Amino acid sequence: MDPGSTLPQGLNARQREAVLYLDGPCLVLAGAGSGKTRVITQKMAYLLRECGYQARHVVALTFTNKAAREMNERVRALVDPRLLRGLTVGTFHSLGLRFLREEYAGAGLKRGFSILDATDAQGIVQELLATTDRARLRAVQQTISLWKNALLDPDGAARVAQGPDEAEAVRVYRSYEATLRAYQSVDFDDLIRLPARMLAADEALRARWQARVQYLLVDEYQDTNACQYQLVRMLCGDRAMFTAVGDDDQAIYAWRGATVENLAQLGRDYPSLRLIKLEQNYRSVQCILEAANRVISHNPKTFDKTLWSELGVGEPIVVTPMDSDLAEAESIAMRLSAARFERQAQWKDFAVLYRGNHQARVMEQALRTLRIPYTISGGQSFFDKAEIRDVLAWLRLIANEDEDPAFIRAATTPRRGIGQGTLQALGAEAARRGVSLYAVAADVSEAILPAGRQREAVQQFVRLVDHFRARAARRGGAVPPLPGADVQGDLLAFDPDPPAFDADPPAFDPDLPVQAPAPRPSAALQAARPGVPPGLAGASVGIDGLRGDDAGRVLDDLLAAMNYERHLYDTLDERQAQSRWANVLELLDWLKRKADEDDMTLLELVQHVALVTMLERADDEEPDAVKLSTLHASKGLEYPHVYLIGVEEGLLPHRGGDDEGDVSEAAVAARARRIEEERRLMYVGITRAQRTLRVSWCRKRRRGREDTICEPSRFIAEMGLRAEAPRPVGDTDPDRTLDRLKALLKR
Repeated sequence: MDPGSTLPQGLNARQREAVLYLDGPCLVLAGAGSGKTRVITQKMAYLLRECGYQARHVVALTFTNKAAREMNERVRALVDPRLLRGLTVGTFHSLGLRFLREEYAGAGLKRGFSILDATDAQGIVQELLATTDRARLRAVQQTISLWKNALLDPDGAARVAQGPDEAEAVRVYRSYEATLRAYQSVDFDDLIRLPARMLAADEALRARWQARVQYLLVDEYQDTNACQYQLVRMLCGDRAMFTAVGDDDQAIYAWRGATVENLAQLGRDYPSLRLIKLEQNYRSVQCILEAANRVISHNPKTFDKTLWSELGVGEPIVVTPMDSDLAEAESIAMRLSAARFERQAQWKDFAVLYRGNHQARVMEQALRTLRIPYTISGGQSFFDKAEIRDVLAWLRLIANEDEDPAFIRAATTPRRGIGQGTLQALGAEAARRGVSLYAVAADVSEAILPAGRQREAVQQFVRLVDHFRARAARRGGAVPPLPGADVQGDLLAFDPDPPAFDADPPAFDPDLPVQAPAPRPSAALQAARPGVPPGLAGASVGIDGLRGDDAGRVLDDLLAAMNYERHLYDTLDERQAQSRWANVLELLDWLKRKADEDDMTLLELVQHVALVTMLERADDEEPDAVKLSTLHASKGLEYPHVYLIGVEEGLLPHRGGDDEGDVSEAAVAARARRIEEERRLMYVGITRAQRTLRVSWCRKRRRGREDTICEPSRFIAEMGLRAEAPRPVGDTDPDRTLDRLKALLKR
């Protein structure tokens, strides 16, 4: 839309109705590919330009930073920048963080409270559980998260807990919350839970924030949980000036607490709710939409809608049975390569979608054999790897002693006699005085830590950090000794109970001439280190000729003082330890090269690393590569050509839960709900395709060390397709078809 025009342009009738409606609460039921982001951004522009709303009173919420950035960019292309000052476009979590930064006292937090990410929070839960069983650890952590998202405190969780596993989770939940309070920290769930709870309990606070949020827009409303719905209600109040945009057919996150029931609940809580359906699809050809409509029609419907398109009928959907998962991967890789040649397409025009991450490995092997470049959606960032975070925590603490999460991680990894009890005592004193954990540790007394061994461990840690802080800003001169050989020896003592680490992805063969998608430093990082090829850089660079206290020497000495290599080999098997130590060496290699090239001190280098990390996470440029993705990760994306693999019973729909043999009414209802969500997941997969869709299933699949017999998914029949399509006249044996494809690829 031209920024000089006055009313929304380029919209269909239903989109225009959704943009212009301001007489009360509005629910826009937006089917896949129906232009919902356009509606939200055009409505923001309409509010600011035509309706007299000031930007600081308009809030738009979504679920990912990427979606928020896209929304922000679009509205800025529509509205005079002078009208945008104060506009809030972000995620639920970012709004919650802003709230807590302003209302920290009411939440019982100090001004500089810390936010623990999932890895830091997992470390606390692991210590409370006293286990190295990762499955059990994840289960308890997820249970606590679900309780928080349902607005249940430990007492509320105790009332609904069933069985010994949940009883144990309640015990851990109580201790976990006490630990967070002692640390003056919150986790990601608290960023929404605490504001929702505070607004519900404090009328004056609620009135103040409702005056600030005069119009609210919420994207992907079907993905909200009870906590987020409470936050929306508290911000909107009785005025109910909001537009919620969602699609009940794409509700696929029940496993993390989202409830599609929130869509129906809107109508009950707001009887005057205006419902507007967006059913025209601008993404896919009609045959793809018809298959999606047929599948989802088997679910009970709160709101009926039927997607349609003016993009033509399109090519028929092809269903291909395969003899095994290996044959499936090999066939798809060759057909994909041939299709790229025949259609004169780019690699990034193709996506291979699947139900579970474990399906990617065999597909990766097939693509690499044919030298087909690919990326994996949701791959772990280099900077998010546990070993990289461990080293960077020390650097962050050296650069900023007030960063409590860095203090916690550095003090406990490698272990040095500082456990949860010590941290809780330090945290309680920090909360009382309103200072950082490090400030308390720096002058720890017997009153804070009565046990001499605990106190000495903290004092030794502080001396070590102070030693490297003194060197961090220096560019040259004599290198001061570490604070005492005896102290240094004690500092390197390890607790026999090691912390947990995230498992590494499988190693890749570096000899293959294809770009391996193993998580590595991003393009931003590679650009910052010219002359260093992708992949492992090998042993750390020598520092001969560098000045006394340049960053390279400080880094070498810090790593030696941490004794991190020994820590890895003491806590992991040899293969994992080698992989993680190689990553640490790569990090140090790049850090030292960058410091040498730009003549940086260690403090300057830490600031640079923070910038590079942000660049990496903000870098959305897509390489020309086939996309491998789970169905969950593909939501919101689109591709001209999609291969949907592993469409089998037990896989899609996934066989889950411990109630498969239970015939009780509750168990039957739970299984029905799971199948409905799996069907919505299938619908999401189908509607990612723009021009062509290929579906495959395997007659047998390797699981562990055994081959299991598979059956085609019920969803294939529900699409109106045959799992075993009759062979057209003139078609040849599948093996000979593959031979022809191989011959074609060799030309």
